[in-house]
Amino acid sequence: MSRYFQSVSLSDVGLHRTENEDSAWAGATILAVADGLGGHAAGEIASSLAIRTISELERSSLTERNAETVVVETFLTINQSLAQRIKKKSELRGMGTTLTALFLGKEKLFLAHLGDSRAYLLRDGKISQLTKDHTVVQELLDQGRISPDEVDGHPQRSFITKALMGADQHERPDFHEIEHVAGDIFLLCSDGLVGVVEEKKIIKSIATHGVTEQTLNELKDLAYKKGAPDNLTIIVATLSSKKVPTPGFVGAVESGER
Repeated sequence: MSRYFQSVSLSDVGLHRTENEDSAWAGATILAVADGLGGHAAGEIASSLAIRTISELERSSLTERNAETVVVETFLTINQSLAQRIKKKSELRGMGTTLTALFLGKEKLFLAHLGDSRAYLLRDGKISQLTKDHTVVQELLDQGRISPDEVDGHPQRSFITKALMGADQHERPDFHEIEHVAGDIFLLCSDGLVGVVEEKKIIKSIATHGVTEQTLNELKDLAYKKGAPDNLTIIVATLSSKKVPTPGFVGAVESGER
């Protein structure tokens, strides 16, 4: 039986930024969020390029046999494209993007990830993080040098250790097969949500309203009440046996690459 993502999505500039450098794609078989790095113009170019490239895999048929190879090669292609852009325009040096993407294959779900955007699974009222942040703080946490209570206020919280930056030595994305059951709800988001809104409030909103615009609006409102210091991008999705219209592109990518 064929399956498709049924999703809602939004991308918002927040209260303290002048430009939105986040981009996202919510399609029938791929969900992806990219948080651009490198400041005005450069960040939005990087995230837009990443999302447009990853969205093209909608035309592919990912299987358990070929998924990892196809996806990892696509991440490499994005990195090479960024390198070419930087070579042509030196002012773009330092730009990059996170990229977190969920792929629906013929029978299985696959997740690829670089950076600190996140993917979550909500099941039976409980939320589990499917990705692991590539940040200095996460490394310190893994090494036992800081406690979970010290994460939120840590001065290096936003320092990313892996991303798509056009570097000669391309970082390989984390790649996993995701187990799923009927009724699962997936959340993909930039750190403008999870770095601001408490996890329990995110769970309550999704559990209450499901895959609806009401969930998006409530999560956005919660971020705004906390000051919305960063761009905010959210995709909430579930699996359906029916193919429905998809949100498509949101965020910086909507206005086209520069």
